[in-house]
Amino acid sequence: MFGSAEFRDRTDAGRQLAEALGGTAIEDPVVLALPRGGAPVAYEIARFLDAPLDLLFVRKIGAPANKEYGVGAVIDGDPPERVLDRNAMRYAGATDEYVEEETTRELAVIAERRARYLGGRAPIPLAGRNVILVDDGIATGNTVLAAIKGLRQMQAAYVLLAVPVAPPETIERLAREVDRVNCLSTPRTFMSVGGHYDDFGQVPDEEVMRIIGETDHPERGTPSSRSISS
Repeated sequence: MFGSAEFRDRTDAGRQLAEALGGTAIEDPVVLALPRGGAPVAYEIARFLDAPLDLLFVRKIGAPANKEYGVGAVIDGDPPERVLDRNAMRYAGATDEYVEEETTRELAVIAERRARYLGGRAPIPLAGRNVILVDDGIATGNTVLAAIKGLRQMQAAYVLLAVPVAPPETIERLAREVDRVNCLSTPRTFMSVGGHYDDFGQVPDEEVMRIIGETDHPERGTPSSRSISS
């Protein structure tokens, strides 16, 4: 039974998104989840499409004096990509040498998490592929924006952003960076992503690993036979 929120839980949100994507034409998609919260949502889409599911790890490069102030980001991939904000770097006094050191450190974190969740399997190559990027919701959109820019640098052919809920101004900004956005709810009054779910508990590592295991394709990285069509 639904409460006052739009989504019962992430599984329900993923199923609603999969149904909504039924009117969108995109051939042979790769579904990418931003972990951990995006994994249960993306799982329902990948299962609906019988498509490969992978995790896309994004790590912020923080400023020297304030790690919360981002001067760039590292995005997991084959190969990984880096997005830099040169203006922020100058403002924060982040040198190229500092950024290189932080990049190496964040790539090590990504490698550890990929090993934990995916057994060390290499990322699916995305050059020339159609991508559905999925999260459980968006607030500021900074992490998603870095992910999109990374996907562009990886030469993804088409990027569709699929999320259950986000503020309208955030979606408007992100829509300029992708080929298509599917967002089920864009409330004018937005307090938090979790406020739009009846159940928004933390997704444990074990759940992410189970999800990836259930959608693992023997031919991992090759196109699936099914596509979203109208």
